[in-house]
Amino acid sequence: MAFPPRFLDDIRERVGLADVVGRRVKLVRKGREHSGLCPFHNEKTPSFTVNEEKGFYHCFGCGAHGDIFSFVQNTESLNFPESVEQLAGVAGLAMPEQTPEEREREKKNVGLVEAVEAAAKWFSAQLRAESGKKGLDYITGRGLDDATIGRFRLGFAPGKGDGLKQALIGQGFSEDVLVEAGLLGRPDDGRATYDRFRGRVIFPIADRRGRVVAFGGRILDGDGAKYLNSPETPLFHKGRMLYNMNLAAPAVHEGAALIVVEGYMDVIALDRAGFHGAVAPLGTALTEDQIEGLWKQADEPILCFDGDEAGGRAAARAADRALPLLRPAKSLGFAMLPPGQDPDDLLAGGGPAAMRQVLDNAVPLSELLWSLELGLRPVDTPERKADLQRRLDARARQIEDQTVQGNYRSAFRERLWTHFQAVRQQAGRPRGRVNPAIRIGGRSLVSKATLRRRGQQVVLATLLGHPELADEISDSLSHAEFEPDLDKLLQALQKQMAANPDLDSETLKRHLSQEGFVTLMGALCADDVLVHAAFARRGASVEAARIGLREVLALIFQGRRREELVATARYTAENPDDESEKRFLAFRKDVELGESQILEAGDELDGAGNGNDGG
Repeated sequence: MAFPPRFLDDIRERVGLADVVGRRVKLVRKGREHSGLCPFHNEKTPSFTVNEEKGFYHCFGCGAHGDIFSFVQNTESLNFPESVEQLAGVAGLAMPEQTPEEREREKKNVGLVEAVEAAAKWFSAQLRAESGKKGLDYITGRGLDDATIGRFRLGFAPGKGDGLKQALIGQGFSEDVLVEAGLLGRPDDGRATYDRFRGRVIFPIADRRGRVVAFGGRILDGDGAKYLNSPETPLFHKGRMLYNMNLAAPAVHEGAALIVVEGYMDVIALDRAGFHGAVAPLGTALTEDQIEGLWKQADEPILCFDGDEAGGRAAARAADRALPLLRPAKSLGFAMLPPGQDPDDLLAGGGPAAMRQVLDNAVPLSELLWSLELGLRPVDTPERKADLQRRLDARARQIEDQTVQGNYRSAFRERLWTHFQAVRQQAGRPRGRVNPAIRIGGRSLVSKATLRRRGQQVVLATLLGHPELADEISDSLSHAEFEPDLDKLLQALQKQMAANPDLDSETLKRHLSQEGFVTLMGALCADDVLVHAAFARRGASVEAARIGLREVLALIFQGRRREELVATARYTAENPDDESEKRFLAFRKDVELGESQILEAGDELDGAGNGNDGG
């Protein structure tokens, strides 16, 4: 409905913006303004301000800006009329009179809500009745207890008859209302209306206010569709809503991760395991409206997909849908489950820790796009390289926000340069010179962050292929510093090998997949990692792997010494004296000697590390 400007001004005058914001944000007064940590993105230094005098809030970090109504809308998942109604109650103001049309529409919607709520109660009662035994057996067989059944208001629709229709008509609802609410179907040929949901476990779908507005049903027997949702109604818009958002949004505001999974049971399984920010689309791929709705709750929600080809296609579709909508601070993360497992399977086998590992290994949207495009076809000719560049550029052009688009272009250019530079260095290596096992981007680049990570990836890729070497190099590994995500994989690998030293490569990978490392292990097999590590590829001899591992670890340690040398040089320049200079020169000589020894070792061991490199 349209609200008189004077009425909205009265609310603004009676309800302080700082008071409303202060319910969610700890504010500190600074002069005429208040400041605090932004509720719309994660930050450690306050950049969020509230100007009570001018009646607006603004975040200098993410750009969030608005008034008292938009703040309530965005933090409580309400639409504008709902935010006005809530704030009017706080202000002690009666809502303005509606037009006759608005009154009629509101009355009709109230009737629909009441009908759907009555249906939810009826479905719930059937689950406990004799006719619902099959549904209850299915639900309890999935491990759900009474508390979970009650939390999600699960129910059952018997397979025969028109029990819902008769029950609700008996309560005074008309057939027309029940049809419009999506509870009954009406054939086009004039035959009698019928219960839309039959022989199905029922999952009530609530709006952001917690009102049940629709249902999803899973069939237990018969040839019908496995899942059936309510049709579009005045209350229910499938492309705008997400299952469980009414329960997930408050949890996300309290710090839970916002996780998008495929279906109702996935959401319930995650919620039971402590992941209370789980939601799901309603039988379709994510829509633009749903993505925008996710961003109202979290800057970077995580989309969780099956680790098979279908999951990859679904991830690609979601990426395409999100690209035009991207803006500063708003993006998506992508987490891939082990192949053949849904969240329920993963939790049953590995518990919450396995799911946490999958979520921790989520990759950003830009990384997903790079992997998708790079994996389409080889890039081993100038024309194919040009095609990869063209496709990545086309991806970036889909982004409407020019700032984000520019950053994507830069990121893709950097990835292209790094990838092709690595290939060029490998292709141009003189035969018989430095072992490709240790030529990780070239000696002069060992200390760069990207190449430091490459070395760590090569170590892990080799251990996955030759797990029997883990014990041999355990002392060296204990002194190596790995990046957090790679270190988690290393720790899990060492734990598996300690428990069963005889594990072969494939069994080890299967165990680690079940712990949620599918995506990370897949990245270790990429060409831009293994192009410099012949010994880490499938089929390499254990002796080549042993030699290569030692050389790569030597490079990793030497890279750290090179960084220490740079820091020493900086200190010497800032604190010049004879003693400092002597220490620096001695340290530099030691570092350079170590590097020359590594290269000499590479020459001597080239045959063992790359046994097929002969003419």
